[in-house]
Amino acid sequence: MQAAALSLCGLWLLAASDIGIVELKPQTEQAFNRYVRETEARLDQQTAGTQFLWTDAAADRQRAVRGGQIVVEPKNAKGDVSIPDGLIHDWIGAVFIPGATLERTLALVEDYDQHKRFYQPEVRDSKLLRRDGNEYKVFLRLLKKQVLTVVLNTDHDVRYTPLGPTRWKSESHSTRIAEVENPGDHDERELPPGRDHGFLWRLNSYWRFEERDGGVYVECEAVSLTRSVPTGLGWLINPIVRSLPRESLANTLRETRAALP
Repeated sequence: MQAAALSLCGLWLLAASDIGIVELKPQTEQAFNRYVRETEARLDQQTAGTQFLWTDAAADRQRAVRGGQIVVEPKNAKGDVSIPDGLIHDWIGAVFIPGATLERTLALVEDYDQHKRFYQPEVRDSKLLRRDGNEYKVFLRLLKKQVLTVVLNTDHDVRYTPLGPTRWKSESHSTRIAEVENPGDHDERELPPGRDHGFLWRLNSYWRFEERDGGVYVECEAVSLTRSVPTGLGWLINPIVRSLPRESLANTLRETRAALP
C-alpha cells in the first residue's frame, strides 16, 4: 500500500509539473471582455425592469431561497463557456437572511479589512486600500484548494449603488490577479499576472441586496476567466477551474449569512 501511495504521489507531482506556465492571450481577454459587456447590459436591463431579483424569476427557486436554502445555478447550460485558450465561468446564487437589515448587510460586505475573518478559509488576507464614497479599492489574498492548492494576490475595484430605500447593487472587477509561488516560505514570490498556471485570470462579481419578508435577500453572479483544460490533465485541472467557481460562490453566500447577527 505504501508503494502504491508513493506511486500515486509521484504521478501527481509529474502531472502538476506538466501543467506548465501559460499566457493570457489577447484574443482570450477580448472574448472575456465581450462576455462581460453583454452580462452587464443584461443586468442593467434587469435593474431597469420590474424583476429586480433573480430569485423571483422562478416560483420553485423563490420558495427554496425563502425556505433557507442557498441556491446556486449556472447562468448558462453548464457553468462555463469555451473561448479561445480559455474558459469563462458564470454562476449565480442567492440566500435569504432572516432578521437581517439592509443596513447591517451592507456594513458587513463593505468591511473589507474583516473579510479575512468573515470569509475563511478562502480569504487569507484582506485590506481596504482606498475608499471614495461608495467606491472601494480592495486587496484580497485568496486560497483555492481542491487537488491542487493555489494562492492568489488580487486587487479589485468595487462600486455600490443605491436603488431605493430597500434595494442596493454592487459591481466588483478584478484589476490585478497574481499567482503566488511558494506561499508562506522565505522564497515566496508572485508570478507575472497573465503568465502563470492560469487558474484565475479575471474575477467579476455582481451583487443585489433587497430587504423584505422580514430579512434580506442577497444575490451574487460571479463571472471568472481561467485557462482551458489541457488534454490528458482534466482530472487535475477540472476540480480547480470547473468545480471551484460554484463552490466558492456557495461558500461566500453561506459565510455572509453566518456572519450577520
